[in-house]
Amino acid sequence: MSLGASLAEFFNEQLGKIGIDTSPLVGEIFVSIVIFAIFIILGWIVYRIFERYFTKWAKKTKTNLDDEILANIKKPIYFFVILVGAYYGLEFLSILEPYSTEVAFTFSIVEILLIAFIITRVVNVVITWYGEKRAKKQMSEHILFVLKKIINAVVYLFAFLVILAVLEINLSGIVVGLGVGGIAIAFALQNVLSDAFSAFSIYFDKPFEIGDYIVVGDHSGTVKKIGIKSTRVQLLQGEELVLSNSVLTTSSVRNFKKMRKRRISFSFGVTYATPTNKLKKIPDIIRDIIDGDKLEYVDKIDRVHFTEFGDFSLNFNIVYYLKTKDYAKYMDTQQEINFAIKEAFEKEGIEMAFPTQTIFLNKEN
Repeated sequence: MSLGASLAEFFNEQLGKIGIDTSPLVGEIFVSIVIFAIFIILGWIVYRIFERYFTKWAKKTKTNLDDEILANIKKPIYFFVILVGAYYGLEFLSILEPYSTEVAFTFSIVEILLIAFIITRVVNVVITWYGEKRAKKQMSEHILFVLKKIINAVVYLFAFLVILAVLEINLSGIVVGLGVGGIAIAFALQNVLSDAFSAFSIYFDKPFEIGDYIVVGDHSGTVKKIGIKSTRVQLLQGEELVLSNSVLTTSSVRNFKKMRKRRISFSFGVTYATPTNKLKKIPDIIRDIIDGDKLEYVDKIDRVHFTEFGDFSLNFNIVYYLKTKDYAKYMDTQQEINFAIKEAFEKEGIEMAFPTQTIFLNKEN
């Protein structure tokens, strides 16, 4: 005799002693209610443990990830305990014995779906936390949304396969069908899938973010939006350029936001008529002009050299560094340097070269 039948028989005996005749079903219902009530109390205790102890412990940690996970799983776990109680409570009813297999399958399916639901809630919390902490909302929220949906779909797909296994359905044909269907869909949507996976690559690898100034091929501009299929760049001319994500992940991208210092190299030439003693003064003149103490954004001057004898000029090359990545500040600084060089050369009597040709005529008598 099962435990449920023994408890039901004991309950009916007690009622018979006080003069109440009952059927065995009444005792079984009473036992089921008692078992279900015990599991409700047990679930409430588990919920209170989460609320009082785990939640307080999570608040003491530096991250809010554990707080969000506990807040999202404590109620589903409470319902899971009640569901188990309902299953064991109904198991005591002899009237349901002919349907015991169906009842077991039903509760198994509900439990599997509830576990899958708990997993998806945890996944959503982790992805949202990662997006806020690492990406700092610089990426499209659409990418996070799609990533959540993909992972949730995979979790529920596995849950569906587990349910089929519980129902003792042959999975070989279903797995083959899913494989063939997946291959067909992948071929049909290969361009879209390529862009989607490239979007996730951009999201996690972060070669650039929204607001970065980038150069791709012949195009340069500021990143305005990163979507699941394409990225939009505001060009310097004002128009918006839409680039496929797969193109961006397979091309060389120059990101100027990552630049901490700007290296500047420029050249000029003076005429061949310039005396040697004045040529030797030019490096000191340039070093005096490009001085970090005089120019706000100049970090240091690297070198000044008389580099070559050109076709019509004696050429000098200068390299210096700016401690700013702002292009406008670079142009302002270079303009100030150019004015100072022109003024210094005028004082020294050094003449800037310009393209000239000297033609010698051979006149025969």
